[in-house]
Amino acid sequence: MGKVYDALRRAEEERGRQATGAAAPTVPTAPPEAEGAGRPGRRKGRRGAALTAPVPDEALDANRRRIALLDPESFVTEQFRTLRARIEALAAQRPIRTILVTSALAGEGKSTAALNLALVTAMELDRKVLLVECDLRRPEIHTSLGIAPRAGLAEVLLGEAPLEEAVHPVEGTRLHVLPVRKLPPNPSELLSSERMRKLAEELAHSYDTVIFDTPATLGLPDAKALSELMDGVVMVVRADSTPREDLEAALDILDRRRILGLVFNGAEVDVERYEYRD
Repeated sequence: MGKVYDALRRAEEERGRQATGAAAPTVPTAPPEAEGAGRPGRRKGRRGAALTAPVPDEALDANRRRIALLDPESFVTEQFRTLRARIEALAAQRPIRTILVTSALAGEGKSTAALNLALVTAMELDRKVLLVECDLRRPEIHTSLGIAPRAGLAEVLLGEAPLEEAVHPVEGTRLHVLPVRKLPPNPSELLSSERMRKLAEELAHSYDTVIFDTPATLGLPDAKALSELMDGVVMVVRADSTPREDLEAALDILDRRRILGLVFNGAEVDVERYEYRD
């Protein structure tokens, strides 16, 4: 338990620095990667592709996160398809309808991974897919998709809005999103409640695949509570950033038997080696 305690302490210290205005983790200008993906158009050894024109911060952040929507044929999107295929291979052995996406620490790209995995899964024919935004403290999914929700997860759990009113379709896709609108004072209690358990069961019966984007595992109980309701967990790890001991501690907290796999985000890859040529 010593390494778990040390990792939790470091996570609490990091959350405290962020709350007091510390700089957020540096994010490259090109879309982030998954499963060792490289950035579209990037040359080997570069950390990001130059932008051709100034882009507002909000639009830039949104474009980073929804690469599968903006560039469905990109190398990055193909890596999410590979991740989808690996999960489907596991689903042939046991049912996997509900998937939790998390990370050990904040800023490692778990919301980006959840969003793009949901988008490529929804690209499959006759597949009903729902992305549930479960970060009731610092939600990002709805802003990335340009959704202005009338109601969200908290309102549904509190009985203030029906589920049908809170679920939003993503224009141009078959993906639906249950976003966050209201930030409740008791997010951990809501996510660990009996109402959340029943909601997860209802969603699993209504959709072929439900992907839950949760806060980071260390320092908060949310991911642990939700993982116990899921068929599997995908853990996002940022290359050259996530301390090994923190990853080990997060895996111990979540129960390694639930882990479907790891997404290696931000890795240097020579994209030209993987490009298809006639």
